Amino acid sequence: MSAPANTTFRTDLEFFLDPQRCIGCHACEMACAECETNGQLPMISVDYVDRLASPQTSVQVCMHCEEPTCARVCPADAITRDEFGVVHSASPSRCIACNNCVLGCPFGVPKKIEPMQLMMKCNLCYDRTSAGRKPMCATVCPSGALYYGTRADMAAMRPASEPVREFQFGNQTVRTRVHVMMPKGSRRPVVD
Repeated sequence: MSAPANTTFRTDLEFFLDPQRCIGCHACEMACAECETNGQLPMISVDYVDRLASPQTSVQVCMHCEEPTCARVCPADAITRDEFGVVHSASPSRCIACNNCVLGCPFGVPKKIEPMQLMMKCNLCYDRTSAGRKPMCATVCPSGALYYGTRADMAAMRPASEPVREFQFGNQTVRTRVHVMMPKGSRRPVVD
C-alpha cells in the first residue's frame, strides 16, 4: 500500500507503549472504535495480566513489525507493510479468512472478525497519521501508556526508561516500529 498523494506522514513521530502505566480505563479501545477506518470496532484491546492475582492491565496494539510474520504467512498476499513501516489490515478483496495471520503473529494481535470474514488489526490510525495527526488511542490515554511523539520528548518525560523495539521469540528476532518502554539498561525481552 502506498501513501495517499496528500500524505504528510511525519517520520520523526513514533509510537511508544508503556505497559506499566496502563490503568485499564479502556479509553483507548473506545477511541479506536471511533476511528473512521475501523467500522466502529476497536483494533486494540486492554487485557488483564493475571486477573485473579492483580488488577494490572496491559494494552495490546499492533507492533508493526519490520518483517511482519502475519504478512509472511498470508497465502493470499492480503497484508502489506508500507514505506512508513505501517502494517495494514488485510485487504478485503484478497483476504480468504484462513486465520494464518492470527496464529502466526508472535504478539497475538490480528483478529478475525467473524461476521466480515476478514482479518483486522491496528493500522496506526493511518487515516490520521498519514495526515500528520496522532492515532486516536494516543490522544485519549490519561496515563501516558500510549504516546505518539518524538523520541526526544519521550526521553524527557521518562528519563528512567528507554524504548525497546527488538524482541526474541525462541529463535526468531522481531524488530518493530512500535517501542515498548522498559527500565533503563534493559535488554530485548525474550519469550521462550
